[in-house]
Amino acid sequence: MGASLNEIKQRITSTKKTSQITKAMHMVSAAKLTKSESHSRQFQIYAEKVREVVTHLAAQQILAIEDNKNANKFDYNSMLITRPVKKTGYIVITSDGGLVGGYNSSILKQMMAIFEKDHENKEDYVVISIGATGAEFFKSRGISLAYELRNLSDQPSFEEVRKIVHMATTMYQNEVFDELYVCYNHHVNSLTSQFRVEKMLPISDLDPGQKKEYEQEYIFEPSKDAILNQLLPQYAESLIYGAIVDAKTAEHAAGMTAMKTATDNATKIIDDLTIAYNRARQGAITQEITEIVGGAAALE
Repeated sequence: MGASLNEIKQRITSTKKTSQITKAMHMVSAAKLTKSESHSRQFQIYAEKVREVVTHLAAQQILAIEDNKNANKFDYNSMLITRPVKKTGYIVITSDGGLVGGYNSSILKQMMAIFEKDHENKEDYVVISIGATGAEFFKSRGISLAYELRNLSDQPSFEEVRKIVHMATTMYQNEVFDELYVCYNHHVNSLTSQFRVEKMLPISDLDPGQKKEYEQEYIFEPSKDAILNQLLPQYAESLIYGAIVDAKTAEHAAGMTAMKTATDNATKIIDDLTIAYNRARQGAITQEITEIVGGAAALE
């Protein structure tokens, strides 16, 4: 019985240490989530302003494309034109490590379903992976990667992802693929995330009806079209960056939830082990008393 008591006591001690670690990790993830949510809100303010400017500059081209009139009037930017789809590009955002619950598995399961449903073979699509988990997953299944980015910081700056987002827009302009989707978990709240597949290229979500008329007419130098040609790639890059920031926020929320669940489970295990320890200890005491009483009776 003594060995059993020691074993239970050791399990209680080790579980308490694990609980302390998971509790600390929960607090760290909560702090990261708060910072990431603030970062995401600040970026949304910037993104809305950029969208407003791009919509204003591109309104005439969008209307002309929709009406299919005055075809020779504009030098249409390739990012606004929908072309026949020969190959599709996917940017898949996962985490670099584990301890985030079902965050990665939900994304990768959905991606494999998309590949099987929408494509006859692996030559029909190109994958750009952000996060080590996704990169290793695709490689293990024989899916080649056009590019991969690992070890992003907890609050990634645009400089960190500039290369991959610039490369994605350049590949589209060079017709390596004919449409681009970003696939990731969207942060809803600390307990919920939603898998999203957002079409980034061609840019088709601009509504010319939302064009803002300014009181003061601006003078464009060198020209409105030249500025638009510079701004559209930057706008597309900002959309991709926004998805990365959103995905990172969802990752921190998933990590916080996973660590809280682990801490709660550890607490329950400790309670159950404590009850088992007390019962075993009481049994040992009862056994000793019984032996003492029996020995005393034998001496009488």
